[in-house]
Amino acid sequence: MLRNLLSKLFYAFLTLFGVVSLVFFLFNVLPGDPAQMMLGQNESSKQLALVKKKYGFDLPLSRQYLLYLNDLSPLSMHSTDQDDLSYFSKQKYSAFPLIQNSHYVLTLKWPYLRTSYQKRGKKVSAVISETFSNTLILAVASISIAIVLGVLLGVVATLLYNTLIDRWLQFISTLGMSVPSFFSAILFSWFFGFLYHQYTGLNMSGNLYEMDDFGEGRVLRLKNLVLPAVVLGIRPIAVIIQLMRSSLLEVLSQDYTKTAYSKGLSTFQVIYRHGIKNALNPVVTVISGWFASLLAGAVFVEYIFGWKGMGKEIVTALNTLDIPVIIGIVLTLSSLFILINLAVDFIYAQLDPQVKLE
Repeated sequence: MLRNLLSKLFYAFLTLFGVVSLVFFLFNVLPGDPAQMMLGQNESSKQLALVKKKYGFDLPLSRQYLLYLNDLSPLSMHSTDQDDLSYFSKQKYSAFPLIQNSHYVLTLKWPYLRTSYQKRGKKVSAVISETFSNTLILAVASISIAIVLGVLLGVVATLLYNTLIDRWLQFISTLGMSVPSFFSAILFSWFFGFLYHQYTGLNMSGNLYEMDDFGEGRVLRLKNLVLPAVVLGIRPIAVIIQLMRSSLLEVLSQDYTKTAYSKGLSTFQVIYRHGIKNALNPVVTVISGWFASLLAGAVFVEYIFGWKGMGKEIVTALNTLDIPVIIGIVLTLSSLFILINLAVDFIYAQLDPQVKLE
């Protein structure tokens, strides 16, 4: 058990290392100069040189990469030479010294995601903490809608197998899987937030919290959650309907369910007592993957609906080449994806005792 856990954690570490390396080199070799974008029209050669020195843009890319890994690593090495004025050699965070000599110190710390290039030195961790809760709320609302509707409609499709309603549910779920989220977001925003706003009361865009009419405080606007949550949940709803239907049909064809029928149990009792629990095993795996994907896939939905989450933040960072924010959010989402998949392995094993962690 412990060996398997350590093996999964090792592969998780390799995955995160690959993500960081890929994103770092990808955005550092693309056309564009972050220093110029930071200065804007006030750019001068002297100011440009100072900014490049401050953020290490004048260093070779290989050294920038190693220094970034040093900042991310819980164990990091730092120079104690007072003559070294490099931005990266200065202590930028609280750290516990472990081993020290006259030139270097090995420290233990929380991973440091650096500061934003565009937000006046604001820490990336602060940017993420301000937007993560909104993205999490949106993802939880979306997956909750998907679970309730997907499982319910999947059971309905099973009960009405090969009828007109079943065929319509199959058609609608196939359509839901094929339509991109950004197109659904535009369509729902225009239709329910603009065309029929007077009936729905929903807005085309808006955040969970907004300023009140007097500009003196923030008020909760739950109605702004409805459209982005529904749009983001369309594709997982479609997948869960299809999977629940096929899984439940397979369960109902097993011998033990036929035995339950022979004992006089109704179809509802068989499905409730035996069918749903056994049919949920593959659905749980899909739900976990989709939940992690919703956290990462809310980019365009958040941007279109003006939802102030990590998705909208990363689009802004991409437009301004705010590389620390981009890498920080991607790394956060990747970590969550890995943690969720580790958790679902244990949940899956609890639902089905025959399944062993490998």
